[in-house]
Parts: sequence; C-alpha cells; structure tokens
Amino acid sequence: MRKLIIIFIALFPLTLFWNASLAATADQIKKEVAETERAFAKSMADRDFQAFQSFIAEDTVFWSGTEAQQGKESVLEGWKGFFEGPHAPFKWEPETVLVLEEGNLALSTGPVTGPDNIISSYFTSVWQKNDQGKWKIIFDKGQKYCAP
Repeated sequence: MRKLIIIFIALFPLTLFWNASLAATADQIKKEVAETERAFAKSMADRDFQAFQSFIAEDTVFWSGTEAQQGKESVLEGWKGFFEGPHAPFKWEPETVLVLEEGNLALSTGPVTGPDNIISSYFTSVWQKNDQGKWKIIFDKGQKYCAP
C-alpha cells in the first residue's frame, strides 16, 4: 500500500502538468486561428484578392441570406466584386474562437462593420487545418445584426 501511495504522489504532478499543457495548446490554437482570421480580413482591407483566395478550401461553402456558394471557384466568383474599388465595403474581426480538442477544427465569430464602423452583421467561420498545417475556411455564414 505504501508503494502505491508513493507512486501516486510521484505521478500526480505529471497529471497536473499534462492538463496544463493541453490548456496551453488549446489557447495557442485559438490564438493561431484568430490570427488567421485577422489575416483573412486583412486581405479585404488591403484589396488583395490573391491573398483572400489562399484562405479558401477547395470544398468550402459560403452563404448569406438564403443563397449558398459551394466550392472555391463559386465563392471566389461571388466575392470578387467586393475587391473592386479602392476601399473595402466592410471589415470583420474575430470576437470568439472555439477549437475542438483534436486541434484541427475551429469556429470563429465576430462583428462585420461597414465604412461607418457600424455593425451590420456577424460572421461565423469554420476553419480546418489541412495536411500542410495551414488553416483553411470550410464554412462561412453571415447573419444580420439585430441591435439589442
């Protein structure tokens, strides 16, 4: 019995370390996804359609209202008009990021504002880490904002 107590006392700190390292990893992944979302948004602000394309998964689905765009080419066709002109028609910023325990799927959401900085909608994006370790957006949905 004494041996079991000694083993327990010796191993218990390892379980605390393991749990702390998992939490740190989840926080690191959340930060990574938030930074990816900000870089994605920056592509709009910078009017950089090429950079925008680099974040889109081949089998992505984007939708707003009742219309869905399925596949990368459809999304790019639907979004290229937003990149015309010198000023972005809107901008967005992640407010919340959630990550699955496996660390390869994440959700980000936050406000979308117009040039007047008034919130017009909220976005929800689902990101998947690919085999090369890059986050790609696989689902994106905009929802109209209803002020409280």
